[in-house]
Amino acid sequence: MKVFVLICVVLSILVSFSHAQSRRVPLGTGTDKPNRRPVTPKATPTPPDQEIQADTGAVDSGEVVEVDTNLVTIPVRILDRKNRFIGGLPRDSFKVFEDNVEQEIAYFTNESQPFTVALVLDMSPSTTFKVSEIQTAAISFIDQLRPEDRVMVISFDEEVHMLCEATNDRNTIYRAIRSTRISNGTSLYEAVGKTMNDRLRRIQGRKAIVLFTDGVDTTSLRANDLGNLRDAMEIDALIYPIRYDTFADVQAMKNRPIVDLPGPGAIMRTPPTIPTSGTNYPTSIPQGPVVRTGNDKGTTIEEYRHAEQYLDKLATSTGGT
Repeated sequence: MKVFVLICVVLSILVSFSHAQSRRVPLGTGTDKPNRRPVTPKATPTPPDQEIQADTGAVDSGEVVEVDTNLVTIPVRILDRKNRFIGGLPRDSFKVFEDNVEQEIAYFTNESQPFTVALVLDMSPSTTFKVSEIQTAAISFIDQLRPEDRVMVISFDEEVHMLCEATNDRNTIYRAIRSTRISNGTSLYEAVGKTMNDRLRRIQGRKAIVLFTDGVDTTSLRANDLGNLRDAMEIDALIYPIRYDTFADVQAMKNRPIVDLPGPGAIMRTPPTIPTSGTNYPTSIPQGPVVRTGNDKGTTIEEYRHAEQYLDKLATSTGGT
């Protein structure tokens, strides 16, 4: 239920996303100056200080100067006093100020424009007992999109798998989601990086990433969390992490190692939950004989805390909150 409510919040923000796009402004044009020698053979020399000033201030009238303006994307969600969504507001309903100075709204879009959404699904061992929940949540999300909205489906374990290119064919999307299977490794940072840079960066219009994961990375070699955060602020896309708390499941699997990962059709039994004290993380772990798997990477409380911070920063830096 908690995940469903979060998905509904994501949808309410998607339909109210407004953003700006950059543009270049060419300055005045003119005719080229003819390249001819001076008629007078001996011109009066220009003092050095005046010559430098003239050189730095001159702009050939035949050149076109391009100026990159700094524009900021601002996603907007409007609610009334009863926390109900308000849509369909025109451009002149908005004013933007910076340091008490009104700024130009260079470009304005509303919820009527189609969205391109990248669903990124975590299929690493830590989500073994969350697979069905992730698939169901992803399909429920798709069912609430508009027919013209396009969706791509990407999953990741140690590798990143492109399961479905951007399409509005719902059957193709459903098949891609249901085809996901658990495998070894967790290259979360590479999955997020490839989704942003290899897929969404070349897509025009409104776009977003909905990321179903616990946020823990164990095997990324070509990407890292800081690189993801830097790229996220440049790509002009909203990122909505749907975080699954798998800490208790991972501890149970670590203490009772699984020899083989479940294949298609396997019946999985949820491991016992470790007691908590009103937090997302256990305050103590039961004592007794413990059998280790030989690799504790991705299982510590510090890594899970870092994972939560990473996902929060992805969301806040892109407006996906």
